[in-house]
Amino acid sequence: MPSTVRTFVPPHCPRSSCPSHHCAAGWRWKRHGTYTRDCVPRVVDRYRCCHCGLTFSSQTFATTYYLKRPELMVPLFYRVLACSGYRQMAREMRCAHSTLVWQAARLARHCLNFLAQHGPRGEANEPLVIDGFESFAGSQYQPLHVNLVVGALSHYIRAFTHSHLRRKGSMRPEQKLHREALEATHGRPDPKAVELGMLAALQIAMPRPQAAVIRSDEHPAYVRALRRLPAHALKHEQTNSKEARTKDNPLFPVNAADQDLRHNGANHKRETIAFSKSHQGVVERAILTVTWRNFSKPLSANHDPRTAAMVLGLAETPLTPEAILAKRIFRWKVELPEPWAGYYDRKVDTPGITNPRRLTLKRAG
Repeated sequence: MPSTVRTFVPPHCPRSSCPSHHCAAGWRWKRHGTYTRDCVPRVVDRYRCCHCGLTFSSQTFATTYYLKRPELMVPLFYRVLACSGYRQMAREMRCAHSTLVWQAARLARHCLNFLAQHGPRGEANEPLVIDGFESFAGSQYQPLHVNLVVGALSHYIRAFTHSHLRRKGSMRPEQKLHREALEATHGRPDPKAVELGMLAALQIAMPRPQAAVIRSDEHPAYVRALRRLPAHALKHEQTNSKEARTKDNPLFPVNAADQDLRHNGANHKRETIAFSKSHQGVVERAILTVTWRNFSKPLSANHDPRTAAMVLGLAETPLTPEAILAKRIFRWKVELPEPWAGYYDRKVDTPGITNPRRLTLKRAG
């Protein structure tokens, strides 16, 4: 049976230790046989790098590299965006729910590289709207804040970060005692977490000093975060959060982003048992929603078929999940800002999880 990838031409050496990984100028390779497998394509071509001598295959450049169930990746992307829980999806796909959890984490890493590689460059040519989306992971004693920076005209989510919060609001005496016991064991969350998280998001959206209009509600942490950017010429416009959240509201772009995060994420529904068990899981599902919202979702299903990326000139047509996952993006060929690099390496801790699983794979994405 002939291979379906005979015309494949390796773009560079896939090994990050090889000089030809970062610069393919003058790179040479030669064919090194084939191997067969149970998945399509059945016959896969192999190659040898003439510089480092290591071998690889055409599958090395696929997003599904090293997966035992590669057919699950695209359906998983769609179902995560359809507000399905992992155990619901596992029943349909006939696999363990942990298989889907780790494939979703891999999807998130790919999408994080995709956002960094295909995102806007240079100064923001539109006002930026900032806000935070609150949820929890593990238990309601572990709330969190997803900080968002959204373009006011394009609705493109330019940056997002994660902040670990302390449980607040009215609590019974026994609940306060339980919170104190947890904080005695795991430490109290940083009271400046939202301020620092929003600062990091703004630094991702505006990596160089520039003049910009920032719109937000009256959260005092946002004011303090903006004060930490003295090199930027920023004009801060505030809107009361109690105003009607209509399209005429200056905060509508970020309010709509908050709405999509809750609408498309089973882990953010009210009174759900599908809540995320770790803060890292919240970040990873949020990355998938942000990528879909920037490159796939139309601005208006009835009136404007353009995506946010199309408005900024980053794409010519809406991108389907299949198009987003068409080609593997190697980690060391993309510069990820902090804290995105930490998200990629799964360094977001959750109090109570004493042995979190970090990313230690050397070859898979």
